[in-house]
Amino acid sequence: MIEEIRIRDLGVIEDATVELHPGLTVLTGETGAGKTMLVSSIELLLGARADAGLVRVGADQASVDAVLDVGEGGSESSTALRAAEEAGATIEDGALAVSRVVRSTGRSRAHAGGRTLPVGTLAEITQGLVALHGQADQWRLRQAAQHREVLDSYGGETLGAAAAEFASARTAWLTIRREHEQLTADEQARAQEIDALTYQLEQIDEVDPEPGEDHALRAESERLAHADDLRTGTASAHAALADGDLPERPDALSLVAAAEQSVSALVEADAALGPLLDRLVEVRALVADVAADLGSYSASVDADPSRLESIHARRARLGELTRRYGADVDAVLARRDASRQRVLELQQADDRLAGMDEQVAEAAGAVGERALELTRARATAGARLAGRVQDELRRLGMSEALVEVRVTPTAGEGPDAVGTPDGPRVIGPHGADIVEILLAANPGTPPRPVTQAASGGELSRIMLALEVAVAEAGASVPTFVFDEVDAGVGGKAGLDVGARLAALAQTSQVLVVTHLAQVAAYADRHLVVRKSTDGEITSSDVATVEGRDRLVELARMMGGAGTEAGLQHAEELLRSCRPG
Repeated sequence: MIEEIRIRDLGVIEDATVELHPGLTVLTGETGAGKTMLVSSIELLLGARADAGLVRVGADQASVDAVLDVGEGGSESSTALRAAEEAGATIEDGALAVSRVVRSTGRSRAHAGGRTLPVGTLAEITQGLVALHGQADQWRLRQAAQHREVLDSYGGETLGAAAAEFASARTAWLTIRREHEQLTADEQARAQEIDALTYQLEQIDEVDPEPGEDHALRAESERLAHADDLRTGTASAHAALADGDLPERPDALSLVAAAEQSVSALVEADAALGPLLDRLVEVRALVADVAADLGSYSASVDADPSRLESIHARRARLGELTRRYGADVDAVLARRDASRQRVLELQQADDRLAGMDEQVAEAAGAVGERALELTRARATAGARLAGRVQDELRRLGMSEALVEVRVTPTAGEGPDAVGTPDGPRVIGPHGADIVEILLAANPGTPPRPVTQAASGGELSRIMLALEVAVAEAGASVPTFVFDEVDAGVGGKAGLDVGARLAALAQTSQVLVVTHLAQVAAYADRHLVVRKSTDGEITSSDVATVEGRDRLVELARMMGGAGTEAGLQHAEELLRSCRPG
């Protein structure tokens, strides 16, 4: 709902603040006073193209600021709230401040909740909250998709459930069809990949490497290649530590033993040598252990040329694998495991493809059945909507009009077509139907699309009839703005238009720009645009009229301005439209 609009330097309006309330609000004023500027300001908030011609003469820019209530309401409010939050706008107590600035150069800026954002984002926030209807802006009737949306909104839970079941079936069908198409397109590539992976696995399995085998063989190869050096060197080290056969060159073990014996003889003289003696005993034991280990190692070294040749051959085979499939044997084994898993996945894909034709056919059959059910639900709802709109048009001065809501199946062939008992149907995101609202404005004329069969004023009344019908069905936007919906209407038909607008205002906020007193008399709140001039510049402002001021305005609209008879007539009209 729109709580407030402030307009500055837009057209003839210098600065005006309009507070709006629930219910029916009418805006009246003399021709040229600037009534359409309020509609233009709302259009700007809905994302309309900026027009430098809207900027007031002498001003650098025009601006429209509004406060929108997005904290409560139906799905439209929720959508606006979500769009605002995604844009980073700040919302306080359910109120969202939005604005649009148009410069005299033609450039414009948009804001919402303290954030500067693209005009398109502002439109996403506001368009679900306001339905704007003017003689040149019958968007819901000029766009074919909107005919379907109007019908689906009117259809209620039954039609909504059929649409939801169709959407679910269509999603399942598209999913299995895409998978089938992908598997079919990739079939040759899968076969080639399986062949390549199988060849790799055969090569690896033929060598049959063990984890860490390449590193172990490299170490063993190094030992065998240096067997003589290892044996000679360790024997020399052993001799240096424990070779008692060379008295002219005492070994380390003998020297340590001699030191131990010398210190042992002195311990009784000085107990401080005790720890040093203990350490010498440990050194002698350690030297003896190392000498023994060196002797064992030296004796174990065996130069085996045949074993070395065998290792070289094995390492060569492992090297072929690591050059192709990994940095080392462990990486090759990991590659082997991954290849085996991939081959299994590819084979499973082939197995799935083998039985998928039947699944695709079943899914197509299911979506075809749901599409037929949706068509039937739309046809039933369309008949009810046509009758309801026709009743409303009789009350709106179009008693001879005949309305038809035609639901036509989209027959045809192609990838998006499925077979049904009624023949092949092309399946789209919203079903397999073309929905048209047709009108025969006069008896004997064939029904035609409403935009071709109706004048501008008739279009507005048809739109009003549709909105009343849809609102009664429980699906409506929070705010409706009608620009001269009563064009071409007068007398009793004007009263009917006012009554219908008042009925719509029971469930939504309704703002109407009107020139008919019969419509204005039904309003809960009456706003008047008044213009003034200093001889050079004309300006207008907007004021709320009540009591006698309202009677004066109604009298002016009926041609009785300034007369007691006119005021009396206005009072009688107001009393008849708003008894009590």
